[in-house]
Amino acid sequence: HGAEVPGFPQHPHRGFEPVTFVRRGLIDHSDSLGAAARFGRGDTQWLTAGAGVVHSEMFPLLDRDGPNPLELFQIWLNLPAQDKLVDPYFTMLWAEDVPRRTTTDDAGRDATLTVIAGAVDDLVPPPPPPSSWAARPEADVAVWHVTLDPGASLDLPPAAGADTVRTLYVFAGPGLHVDDEVVASPTAVVVEPSRPTPLRAGDAEGHGAVEVLVLQGRPIGEPVAQYGPFVMNTRAEIEQAFDDYRRTGFGGWPWTVDDPNHGPSRGRFARHADGREEEAGVRSDR
Repeated sequence: HGAEVPGFPQHPHRGFEPVTFVRRGLIDHSDSLGAAARFGRGDTQWLTAGAGVVHSEMFPLLDRDGPNPLELFQIWLNLPAQDKLVDPYFTMLWAEDVPRRTTTDDAGRDATLTVIAGAVDDLVPPPPPPSSWAARPEADVAVWHVTLDPGASLDLPPAAGADTVRTLYVFAGPGLHVDDEVVASPTAVVVEPSRPTPLRAGDAEGHGAVEVLVLQGRPIGEPVAQYGPFVMNTRAEIEQAFDDYRRTGFGGWPWTVDDPNHGPSRGRFARHADGREEEAGVRSDR
């Protein structure tokens, strides 16, 4: 959808966190708080929808002669009941600030671990929003991106919690060996998190690197009621969310169009609701 560029014009969220990790391409964010951002190329936007926010996500066509590819993951992370109605808030995890480590074996094969959330040894990512479930150490939340050259290996450390759930999404490459199991792409598998998870990329020629998105966390342990863009604990709360959105628009829409984009020349940036501005990888209080 979109009049000038493709994307998702204004739409509401309440009660959870859309976490958007962009591998390729760019996204133009605008929201009901008056905030805006252009991010991508390894950046992550971590949005706490909380009590309610309306935002648009448009995909600018900056290369007039090329295909403008876009590849992203949007992870919906639930909020506990006590935080479902917090004020909306977003954090930018710029690619330049997200820690990563590349190891090379004796055969020259690289294994790269990018840590978006959940520290690994000395790889400590920027903090998530303050009301996020991931902000609680006991939640054991991790979001990692693993890239393995054909035949390369990497061991993931064990999770901290006995009831943590760890899922591997194998989304590129010739396949992944997890212990003695072979996982083809694209496939998601749940693995035992209490011990290290040994990974080895398949080495089929011509298929490129294996890529894996690792998601883990301890369950919140509360009822979940979800309908469309709202994630609450009860059906009554879902109905209240729709009623509030119809009545208030979650603050209204301050933009002149439903699908704003930030023009052909703007770089990666974020302007928050409180007026604070950031350029990619550089924080300031202008």
